[in-house]
Amino acid sequence: MTVSPEVAPPRHPEKARLPDTPIPKKPAWIRVKAPGSPEYHQTRRLMRELRLNTVCEEAACPNIGECWKHGHATVMILGRVCTRACTFCNVATGRPDRLDPHEPERVATAIAALGLSHVVVTSVDRDDLEDGGADQFARTIAAIRAAAPATTIEVLTPDFLRKDGALDIVVAARPDVFNHNLETVPRLYAEVRPGARYFHSLRLLHQVKRLDPGMFSKSGIMVGLGEDKAEVLQVMDDLRAAEVDFLTIGQYLQPTPKHHRVDRFVTPEEFDSYRRFALGKGFLVVSASPLTRSSYHAGEDFARLRAARAAQLAAAG
Repeated sequence: MTVSPEVAPPRHPEKARLPDTPIPKKPAWIRVKAPGSPEYHQTRRLMRELRLNTVCEEAACPNIGECWKHGHATVMILGRVCTRACTFCNVATGRPDRLDPHEPERVATAIAALGLSHVVVTSVDRDDLEDGGADQFARTIAAIRAAAPATTIEVLTPDFLRKDGALDIVVAARPDVFNHNLETVPRLYAEVRPGARYFHSLRLLHQVKRLDPGMFSKSGIMVGLGEDKAEVLQVMDDLRAAEVDFLTIGQYLQPTPKHHRVDRFVTPEEFDSYRRFALGKGFLVVSASPLTRSSYHAGEDFARLRAARAAQLAAAG
């Protein structure tokens, strides 16, 4: 008897009926080398051995070769299946995985083995959980503190929409940086991030400062989705009103023909202009380039963030 091989479920079942949009050729300034260094394969083996997911792989990050060569991986907790269906994102959508109670300890083991000075922990959206996964974030932070006390911790969280008390749980665990991405301008939310609400995300970031004024806060957007310059500058103003310290701006890259189209490739000169505008508006640190992602060079940027705040406090004193 012939046994048919098991067919993996589609990563994006909600997009299957959509027409294809051709993926445009990338300009020279955002082409990267394919990963393949010995350090890359070592990091990959460690993640497999500990059964951990990374946003580097699941979101098809273009910087994976560079980051993994240096042992830097952004761990993605709460499984690998998201309950949202954002049109820009390559993380699988569908019925979420069962919550793994041992995941925090495995994450901590990986961080200690990699010897990281700074780590970013993110997750899929888990609208199915009562707390949106907040307790798993808190337990992961505690496990890392125990296994690698010198490591600074940055969390990149979902929006915890309609999850009362969830943000309080994560902030009470005292990560060094709280990051939540706005992703795009408000006009494009219905098209790009339909399960989210722009002003809810802004309020979430502002509430971080109400709960812990000393905690660093961070957010990021993509450009090349169809926004204009005035809209990007307004997002900067909104984030400063929410007292956000650190802003990232990167180029949107289309993962598959079923995803949101690339409206255009923003030039390095335009990114530099955005960086200068953002610094002028009062952000402590701004990372703006075609390949910028939330966790790209996060350790070095955290050192810059601390130095910028120290200089700010010295000037005020």
